[in-house]
Amino acid sequence: MTSNSSATSMRWAALGEAGRVVAMLAGLEPEQPSKEVRDFPALIRDTAKWRRDLADASCAELAAVMEPGITALLAVNARGADCKPAAMALWREFVAARQAMLDLLPPAGEQGPHRSA
Repeated sequence: MTSNSSATSMRWAALGEAGRVVAMLAGLEPEQPSKEVRDFPALIRDTAKWRRDLADASCAELAAVMEPGITALLAVNARGADCKPAAMALWREFVAARQAMLDLLPPAGEQGPHRSA
């Protein structure tokens, strides 16, 4: 595993945790991530370099949105104000961005994703 794929894997895991926090603040039930979501770092690692690079950049960009968003939500929540509408908006952005990253995975054939030796 290269340092770039390791960084993507760590960011992906951190984004999953951030998504769980936002969902909780939005009042949503905990999400059961799909196999594709859970395995994304391993699946993207086996794709073309342009897909890996785009996934890495997308993870970094989403992290740059989530960090201040969660900070703001927690500040609103700490003041006793209702942060659910803002949390729901951030949740929708998170889900859309995560889906865009998942869409970087090539369609799997009957034999699964392409693996290189």
